[in-house]
Amino acid sequence: MTSSFFKPMEETQHVSQALDRVVAMANGKGGVGKTTATANIAGTAALAGYRVLVIDLDHQGDMKSDLGYDKQTGEELLAALITGATPPILKDVRKNLDVIAGGPALEDIAAIMAVRAGRDDSSDFGDMLYKMLAPIVDDYDLILMDTPPGDKVIVEGALCVSTAVIIPTKSDDGSVNGVERMGRRFQAVRPRNPVLQVAGVLLFAVGSRSLRLERSVREKLEGMLGEAAPVFVTRIRNLESAAADARDRGLLFYELEGAAKGEKAVTLAALKAGEKPARGMFTSNASAVAAEFEELTGEILTRLSEIKGVQ
Repeated sequence: MTSSFFKPMEETQHVSQALDRVVAMANGKGGVGKTTATANIAGTAALAGYRVLVIDLDHQGDMKSDLGYDKQTGEELLAALITGATPPILKDVRKNLDVIAGGPALEDIAAIMAVRAGRDDSSDFGDMLYKMLAPIVDDYDLILMDTPPGDKVIVEGALCVSTAVIIPTKSDDGSVNGVERMGRRFQAVRPRNPVLQVAGVLLFAVGSRSLRLERSVREKLEGMLGEAAPVFVTRIRNLESAAADARDRGLLFYELEGAAKGEKAVTLAALKAGEKPARGMFTSNASAVAAEFEELTGEILTRLSEIKGVQ
């Protein structure tokens, strides 16, 4: 795939539906770290003082595990999309960080769109998202949408209203091929959103010692992107233990280190009392992943500031 697939249209008569400061997280393959990356980038930006909204458009609703809020059905979000009502915002999940939660009800979107198409209803999922988000977009400095990998309707609808897209990928061929599939999605929405740009591709869960593999994957991705977008310099290391600890506790990586100190104190107290301590954390190096997300978030925010409509 040539880099032209990822370039925005320079001249067009089309009116874009893109909303300022709205960024989609997407890849054509699942399991590449979209949700974890979305949560930790959002949390790090919020910690830096940005007003951030995360929108979970995945029917699995896994964002709850990363951010630690109660399981949601997605029914309120679906109703807001259909009726144009005010979306159900979970306020202050973290300081400066709000969430619109997804859930199983979002599985019905494709069927709803098919029915609308059958009765010549011209509105589609992109229109629904636009109507829901337009009244609240100015309340935030950054809106990140986490999208499901295999749902064309939702992914392309999200791209229709986004000013930029970030594509996370792992180093395996399937994940990299997912980036290529995103090129086709990108191409499909260009008539509706000619200003959409790829903010960049981020490498996720790469072994810290896999330098040759990382270099090879970077070269392949850079060949796909050409001059249209960068592969972010900062990569997120593969640390399954930290990921398991974070999701078990509903914590972001930068919060794990403090939690580990607290759990260590509880463990020592239990041992002193002659009691069996609860299982502690698997990881002892959460701070390294947190530092990488801090660097990555800074890199992403700098890149977004270069894209018209995101700054």
